[in-house]
Amino acid sequence: MQAITQKINKHRFMFEELVKRDFKQKYKRTMLGMAWSLLSPLLQLLVMSLIFTQFFGRKMQFYTIYLFAGNLFFSYFREATTGGMNALMSNASIISKINVPKYIFLISKNVSAIINFALTLCVFFVFVIIERVPFSWSFLAIVYPILCLTVMNIGVGMIMSALFVFFRDIQYLYDVFTLLLMYTSAIFYTVENYPLQIQRLFLLNPVYCCIKYVRVIILEGTLPSLGFHLLLALYAAILLAIGAIVYKKKNQSFLYYM
Repeated sequence: MQAITQKINKHRFMFEELVKRDFKQKYKRTMLGMAWSLLSPLLQLLVMSLIFTQFFGRKMQFYTIYLFAGNLFFSYFREATTGGMNALMSNASIISKINVPKYIFLISKNVSAIINFALTLCVFFVFVIIERVPFSWSFLAIVYPILCLTVMNIGVGMIMSALFVFFRDIQYLYDVFTLLLMYTSAIFYTVENYPLQIQRLFLLNPVYCCIKYVRVIILEGTLPSLGFHLLLALYAAILLAIGAIVYKKKNQSFLYYM
């Protein structure tokens, strides 16, 4: 990690320019610009609330917050990993001319996604206040799932960006995968009505684990178990390790396929 930090500092100017470019490109030629970072998730929340409240939220207290938490964290995962998948190919002209660590391009995409996520997270807590969710010091623990999910995003981004260099079709398969992942992340429904064995299967989904952690600390005002903390850390470590191994093994091959 220290070596990565040192290399980023060495190419700090380029890294900052990449982040600025990625952020500006997202809102280029839009009338509302950065406002879409807030408006888009709010419109999604409105649509999902109108549809799913009638089916899943009638008997659930703070269903809007429950729904917002799931949609917020899944959207962050999807934006960071989808953008990360294109990190190498979208910068092929730079990579082919300048010898810089290739993960810098991936991390810049993640920083852009983090900025959007942070803006929406502020709106999320405004909704928490409006809905009069009882305040608890456990809210501060939200830093932990955010950190774990960010590491997961970088790991998945490494894997997907490497695969995308060699197999362009992977983007279509990933769209299907994220759709499946969304429906198995319990964004708009609860898993408590399922048998215990089925509930445990949901824990195989790292994104669901992050969402569940946030719901526990916000809606229940308590901290998850130590085992749950370790599970999140394990997912983050495994995905980052796999991504790092893929990048290290394929680093010399990237240029031949760009």
